[in-house]
This record gives sequence, structure tokens and C-alpha cells, in this order.
Amino acid sequence: MHSPRPRRVLLLGATGTIGRATLQALLRRGHEVVAFVRPGRGGATAPAGATLREGLVTDPASLARDGVRGERFDALVSCLASRTGVPAEAWAIDHRAHLNALDAARAAGVAQVVLLSAICVQKPRLAFQQAKLAFEQALVASGVDYSIVRPTAFFKSLSGQVERVRRGRPNLLFGDGTLTACKPIADEDLADYLADCLDDPARRNRVLPIGGPGPAITPRQQGEALFALLGRPPRFRQVPVGLLDGVAAVLGAAGRVVPALAAKAELARIGRYYATESMLVWDPAAGRYDADATPSTGTRTLFEHYARLLRGEAENERREHAVLR
Repeated sequence: MHSPRPRRVLLLGATGTIGRATLQALLRRGHEVVAFVRPGRGGATAPAGATLREGLVTDPASLARDGVRGERFDALVSCLASRTGVPAEAWAIDHRAHLNALDAARAAGVAQVVLLSAICVQKPRLAFQQAKLAFEQALVASGVDYSIVRPTAFFKSLSGQVERVRRGRPNLLFGDGTLTACKPIADEDLADYLADCLDDPARRNRVLPIGGPGPAITPRQQGEALFALLGRPPRFRQVPVGLLDGVAAVLGAAGRVVPALAAKAELARIGRYYATESMLVWDPAAGRYDADATPSTGTRTLFEHYARLLRGEAENERREHAVLR
């Protein structure tokens, strides 16, 4: 679908899986894209219609000098996110770097921002959630037109056990595997949604939770589908949620002496959060997650992704922050 009004877009986070898909979605719509990436990630890999510029998003001077270069832009699209979610990185990337980018974008004439956030900021108990939410609030207050997109779980975040199960090992579940549910969304479907925010007035100045197609699915259902694709009876091993509480408590105490262990404690708390909280719209009045209130988009399903992984037709790129989705 070609945009009725092609624009000049500054894109952040273009080297991640969602960012790469979003870059392609923007180009398919006829936009001119300048992707600002970390040093060493640019060069000759830019697809036709895109320009890669290298610099530090954490440095306002680099953003202006190396990214914007005194030029005019119509929109800022950000798929940028901290890689681990530990507090120092979360506040540096999810908050301060985005504030830097917003300032640079406004100086460049940007009138519209599309921000990839996360649905878990509805219940912000972790540092990266609080950092994301703080920037969301700053963006809303900025006076620039915005679309804040809060997706549910990503395919790559839910595919970490595919190889384990293929090798004949049991699927691991926290509790009985029904504590949580989500509507997983494919990179390509989310990228299309993000790109279309530039042209859809109904998505302007709104916070937009979004999931993939079909009903919400639990971790147990995910495991059952994986075993069915392999033609094997399901084998599960249940892990007590309390184990993560214990790990986080021990590492948190040790982290007061050894700072590196404090970061590991935060990762344990992140794991605990995702083991017990659904990635669906939260209904505060009812005190529950609401699958029916969680919008769906796209056509690609998680189980189709599993099948492609098992056939060797896809690779699952999971970085250290995959748990954050």
C-alpha cells in the first residue's frame, strides 16, 4: 500500500528485528527513510530508498550532527528499546535517548511521532516499564502529534523452546502454564501497523494496544501446539514461580555488595513479571486482563511461525532483551 502522502522519516532502532521490518514497511509505502544506527551498523547495507547514518542516540550532539544534519523531517518513528531492561540501560535508552530524539526531531520540523512502546507499561513494576511510561507521558505533553503503539508478545519471545522440544526435551512451564495469556504478533504485521500510523487519522494522538490475529493463547497451549507440529505427545515440566522470587531475593541482597549481581536480580524480576502477567489489555475496574478488549491485527500466527522454524524456513533471532516482549 503506497502512502497518499510520502514523507521524510527519521527512524530509530532500525537494526532490531522489529526495526528492520518497519524500515521495509515504510519503504513499501514510498517514504524516504533516514535510519540513525549505532556506529558500525551502517554502511552499504541500506536498501533502496533508505539512508543509514551512524551515531549515538544517547548523545544529543551526535543526534544533531550525525543524524539530523540540519535537514528537515516530517516524522519520527522509533523502534528503539533497551536490550536488557536493567535500570541504568532502561533509563538511558527508553527515556533519556528518546527525549534527546524528540528534541532533535522537533528542531528538524517533525510534526508526528510514532513510538513503539510495550503493553506491559499498563502495570509498571520494573525499571524499563517506568522509563518507557515516563517518555510516553513526555511525548503526550510535547504538543507533537503522536501514536503510541503498545504491542503484546512477539513471536521471537515465545519461540525460545522450539529447539529444546525438537531435541526431545520437555517444555518448561511456570506453574501449570495457564497463569498468563497473550495475542502474539509477527514482526511484519506490527511493522505494517506502525507504518500505517503515519496515514491513519484514527490512530493519531492515541495510545494503541495491539495484538496479533486469533484468540489469546496460554503457554500450555503454545507447548501443546509445538508438540502437535512435531507429532509427539506433550511433555511438560512445571517450574514454581516462587523459584524466581527466591533467585531475585538472593541476587538482590548480593547486589548490594556486588553491583553486577543487582542487574541479574532485575533480570530475575523481569522473568517473574512475564511468568505471572498476561500481555493483554488490563481492565483496572474489573481487576483483570481482557482478551476481548485487546485489538488484533495482521494475518500471521505464532503456530505458523513454529511450523516454519521446524521446517528450517525461518530463524528465530532472540537477543538478550527478548524476555521484555
